[in-house]
Amino acid sequence: MLLILLCLSLSGLPCPTYGGNTLQANLQTKVDLLKSLIYDNTKATVTLDSSALKQLIHISSDSSSPPHRVSFSVNLESKSLTLGVGQIVKFDAVLTNDGNGYDDRTGVFTCPVAGTYMFVVDALSYPGLWLFLKVNKKTVAKLHVSANYKDKPLVQISRTVIVTLKFGDHVKVENQGNNGFINHGLYSGFTGFLLY
Repeated sequence: MLLILLCLSLSGLPCPTYGGNTLQANLQTKVDLLKSLIYDNTKATVTLDSSALKQLIHISSDSSSPPHRVSFSVNLESKSLTLGVGQIVKFDAVLTNDGNGYDDRTGVFTCPVAGTYMFVVDALSYPGLWLFLKVNKKTVAKLHVSANYKDKPLVQISRTVIVTLKFGDHVKVENQGNNGFINHGLYSGFTGFLLY
């Protein structure tokens, strides 16, 4: 049974579940269990096809895989935005997108690797702007240019947060006021990266 589960998990096929929990073992445990079956099994013969053996060799030689790299940095380059209430800011210039988490068509970052992330939002805007940084539907940060700055043509605002994300969480910058204006020309952006 153990050999079947190990072979299924190494082959990429789904493992059986018990009580709603998927059987999961870390890569090193799989390698160690397979090695013990191959090298320490004196009472039975274990036959592996060549692709399984190649995969075992590859896994054991690649046990110190580099850490996941997830980061993105985007900004408004081509045109300024005037946004309605609840509209997501879609930054049009992608500087980096390691891990392919940010979608410039939707303006949403989808977490590809669970962990602790840092996000920075900045905008050059007229007074009256309200931007919310949201994780899924929960607001985790707010940016605002007060109407008290009405004698100033444009004001630069910024906000930084550190949050813990699960795989598949969505992070976005959403306008919360009427006619929210955000200036282009690389003055406004959204950045995020995996800390650990």
